[in-house]
Amino acid sequence: MDIVILDGYTINPGDLSWKKLEAMADRFTVFDATPPEKAFSRLGDSEILMTSKCPITRNLMENAPRLRYIGSTATGYNNIDVAAAADLGIAVTNIPAYSTDAVAQHTIALMLELSNNVGLHNQSVQQGEWSECRYFCYWKKPVVLLAGKSLGIIGYGAIGKRVAEIAGALGMKVNIFSQDPEGAMKSDFVSLHCPLTEENKNMVNTEFLVNMKPGAVLINTARGGLVDERALADAIKAGFIGGAAVDVLAKEPPEEDCPLIGLDNCIITPHLAWAPREMRQAIIDILAENLQSWLDGGVLNRVDLF
Repeated sequence: MDIVILDGYTINPGDLSWKKLEAMADRFTVFDATPPEKAFSRLGDSEILMTSKCPITRNLMENAPRLRYIGSTATGYNNIDVAAAADLGIAVTNIPAYSTDAVAQHTIALMLELSNNVGLHNQSVQQGEWSECRYFCYWKKPVVLLAGKSLGIIGYGAIGKRVAEIAGALGMKVNIFSQDPEGAMKSDFVSLHCPLTEENKNMVNTEFLVNMKPGAVLINTARGGLVDERALADAIKAGFIGGAAVDVLAKEPPEEDCPLIGLDNCIITPHLAWAPREMRQAIIDILAENLQSWLDGGVLNRVDLF
């Protein structure tokens, strides 16, 4: 059995081991990243394909007669034509709910950074500003107390629930969009935790943003495609909202003309919320478990059956 991983670097840049999967294969090949035009040649005649970003199209599957199994190395699998896989009898699995704690932690970290500006103040101290200050303390931007503030959560799955739990522990009032749309939209912070679909693409548009509470902050650790980035940039510059913090963008890596880059009051991190070492190890473990289940006739984490 031949296994090919088309984009393994972000999961394992060298600090983990692939041995659980290697032990299952006669031939095991990992590519750091694969552009779409090289997917077919790199797959070759392998039976098992694993990927998180590379588009796996009907055409590719139809021209790979030995392909029998596709393992998404992420929770999302919108890069895989699952309907085509089902038509062709190719199993497709994913890695569900592995990153709940990590993404919730990063969401809160973004909120704290916006509220306390830790990085800005550390930089100021390192540059000597505290040493030159007449007073025992100072602040470059106001420090915001989260206790008593409100957080609107859009998407109340596992991650949304975990964020709500942590925010509650910080003394925040949590408003769930599905339960109280107006309360969620008028919160001091609005955090996205919903999947990206054709129906909600660019849901954060000008209308959405002007209906937020003036001075509120948008947080997105879900999917970049949920946000019309030009509308968000305009809303920040016009002062409709107080700022934004995002871990995802519509195009990743971003192009130089991304409208959110370089804005004051907009924090961007490079899609790393999911990436603690423990989470990446969990991905490798679950990839092996999913594949073994399929080999044994099971349906663990199959997404082509629904």
